[in-house]
Amino acid sequence: MILRELNILNWKNIREAELSLSDKLNCLVGLNGQGKTNVLDAVYLLSFTKSAFNATDSQNILHGEQACFVQGRYADEERPDADDETISCGIKRGLKKQFRRGRKDYKRLSEHIGLIPLVMVSPADAELIAEGSDERRRFMDQVLAQRDRIYLDNLTLYQGLIKQRNALLKQYEGQDSMPWDLLEVLEEQLLAPAEYIYQARSRYIEAFTPIFQALYAEISGEQEQVALRYVSQLNDRDLREAFIRTRQRDLILGWTSQGVHKDEIEMTLDEYPLKRVGSQGQQKTYLLAMKLAQALYLTEGQRKPILLLDDLFDKLDAHRVESLVSLLGSDRFGQILMTDTDLRHLTEIVRPNENAKILTVNNGQIH
Repeated sequence: MILRELNILNWKNIREAELSLSDKLNCLVGLNGQGKTNVLDAVYLLSFTKSAFNATDSQNILHGEQACFVQGRYADEERPDADDETISCGIKRGLKKQFRRGRKDYKRLSEHIGLIPLVMVSPADAELIAEGSDERRRFMDQVLAQRDRIYLDNLTLYQGLIKQRNALLKQYEGQDSMPWDLLEVLEEQLLAPAEYIYQARSRYIEAFTPIFQALYAEISGEQEQVALRYVSQLNDRDLREAFIRTRQRDLILGWTSQGVHKDEIEMTLDEYPLKRVGSQGQQKTYLLAMKLAQALYLTEGQRKPILLLDDLFDKLDAHRVESLVSLLGSDRFGQILMTDTDLRHLTEIVRPNENAKILTVNNGQIH
């Protein structure tokens, strides 16, 4: 999908903006703190129904205002004769968020995920390395949910059942009696979605890793060897038996210790843990290759995703910047929106793209 027009009202520090965008390359230029990332986050909102940075919707409303509104008009590059799609989101303080496709509200926001595939690269990606396994599971889930509706349904079901099991364990924590039959019912319901998630993640990492490795080699000049390994309890155990074996321990802990909600991705550089041996530039290259590989992986299954690139060139040496500029100037990726504080890097990317647009951002105003 191609975002042709973006309208913003009272979103973060942007009071009002009406943007007409290039089908290929759009560069947002301005000093730090002026609102460049907020534009990208508005585009992210229209794909994922939420901000990439603020979990509380009301925090995205311009200070002093009661509501905000973001709307995009999209064209389907695969069906040039089809009518454009209009996606909009309205947020009012104290009220439920209103998210629409055309004039129709979604019954469930999850129904929208995957309609407008998107991958975002931002400095927050550093959490993939620095933080716990939650971030790395989210990395897998976000791309799989866009490509496989059944995966998202199973993930939602699994997460809801785990919350129920944890609540039951917490309720009877430290007590002598426990409704084991109810716990067993929840465990049986967990088995099928857990297996689906496990198999989907396994296939994903197997298919994704060669794409990631090729991109890393291209950006780095093949200076290092990288690898990813999917680690799951289901690799070596039957989940039903694991539930039975750990019930007493889980009751003491007050939470569920077995299942795909404990899955992990091991990230290595030259066969050593990336977090331990990778320099800032190597870690940034690693993350860029992972996110760009997500975009190419999604392209194999459906339309080219929109690619949002925030503060792309920070911490990269001249060689890696040059390789990245060449990569992004190719036709492997779809529509790109990217930010930087000046035009030095962007000029090289813009030059071969006749239809590229440069937008300047200053204190929430965009020209």
